Amino acid sequence: MISKAEVKHVRMSPTKVRQVIDLIRHKDVSVAQAVLKTVDKRAKEYLIKVLASAVANAKVKGFNPEQLYVSKAVCNVGPMWKRFKAAAFGRATPIVRRTAHIKIELDVKSL
Repeated sequence: MISKAEVKHVRMSPTKVRQVIDLIRHKDVSVAQAVLKTVDKRAKEYLIKVLASAVANAKVKGFNPEQLYVSKAVCNVGPMWKRFKAAAFGRATPIVRRTAHIKIELDVKSL
């Protein structure tokens, strides 16, 4: 692991974020950025920011961004907001608003 970046409490379901993460895992940084630009999912906005942060962290450490690839990309479950919605006959149905923690790690490609 050369560099890593993490964002917490993203107001989005982790399963939806994982669909986009699976597209960029184990890809070069430039390829991952190109894939994220073309994907039509809301999770791409958060992933573009996290990937850019990880690349910036690697630059500070003195690594060339062309030599890096996404070695690990994980989306874990964050805290859930629990609410209730009125239902028929005076009842209430639960609503769970999910959050996600996104973590990306970069490493140097081996020749």
